Amino acid sequence: MKIAIVVGTRPEIIKMAPVIRELEKRDEDCFIIHTGQHYSYNLDRVFFEQLELPPPKYNLEVGSGTHAEQTGRILVGIEKVLQRESPDVSLVEGDTNSVFAAALAAVKLHIIVGHVEAGLRSYDKSMPEETNRILTDHCSDYLFAPTKKAGEILLSEGIAQEKIFVTGNTIVDAVYQNLEIAREKADTLGTLGLNPREYFLVTLHRQENVDNQERFSSILEGLYQVATKFQLPVIYPIHPRSRKMMKKFNLEPKNLRLVQPLDFLSFLQLESYARLILTDSGGVQEEACILDVPCVTLRDNTERPETIEVGSNMLAGATSEKILECSKIMLGKENTWRKPFGDGKAGKRIVEILKERVH
Repeated sequence: MKIAIVVGTRPEIIKMAPVIRELEKRDEDCFIIHTGQHYSYNLDRVFFEQLELPPPKYNLEVGSGTHAEQTGRILVGIEKVLQRESPDVSLVEGDTNSVFAAALAAVKLHIIVGHVEAGLRSYDKSMPEETNRILTDHCSDYLFAPTKKAGEILLSEGIAQEKIFVTGNTIVDAVYQNLEIAREKADTLGTLGLNPREYFLVTLHRQENVDNQERFSSILEGLYQVATKFQLPVIYPIHPRSRKMMKKFNLEPKNLRLVQPLDFLSFLQLESYARLILTDSGGVQEEACILDVPCVTLRDNTERPETIEVGSNMLAGATSEKILECSKIMLGKENTWRKPFGDGKAGKRIVEILKERVH
């Protein structure tokens, strides 16, 4: 069995790492294609090194552009690689343009497509990720759903039961495998002069938030109110897109500590010791839940409803008053919620399913 693994963004590298490690452990024939959707491979190289993964065999370096330009470049680049390599399976993870383009290229070449983290839905079609998720799920042969709920969503959309496998989420594997490495290798708290549980952590980068001046401004006001009310530093590793839009809209964040984007191990350490996380990232919602850190989501919906159901997370939208109110509620909670994303063996299950079914 020959497997092509496609990644295009840092969250995809992190979530695919447990699958890659399992394939390597079993000495399976696999190779990595990096589309370079968000960053060049050179900027992502540190991720592969830190996570002790083999370097990508192919770097497409597609860069940014409109959705059509980016998806088109990935489609053309991946098709060429798949024709050259003729893998039995192409594995994709998540909901980006890289994921949809890679799945489409493979299915047209009659290559089996496996979608890791299938079945997530926000039911918000204004988000490009929602379209990517739906299209990828409906052209995949094996759908690796992270939770029972995700599996039920796929069934309700008419996808055949025999294609759906509830495996748990590989982010649990990734957090468990990398947390100790992070605490040994990184001293992010020391570098930033922070004490455990005495700071809040923010991530804010989604297009619907930072490209909208009114929403971005209102969220920043909410974060200012949180910092002022609780008198704790609010650390914001700022995404290049967010910094660009902040400058464009002439927004001056108050009482926020902006720091450069962090590598995965440093960020994981910062997450694990935070008192509260405020985010618009789906992956960070999951990581906060796994790490027993309360979370406030700066969005109107989430494709991780399990975090809401178990009580690790609340939706605050972009209203400053609601952000402060949700922060107060989450800070008053016991961090004893049930873990909905599995036992940390998703990578192993995914590889075993492929070995059983692909010949």
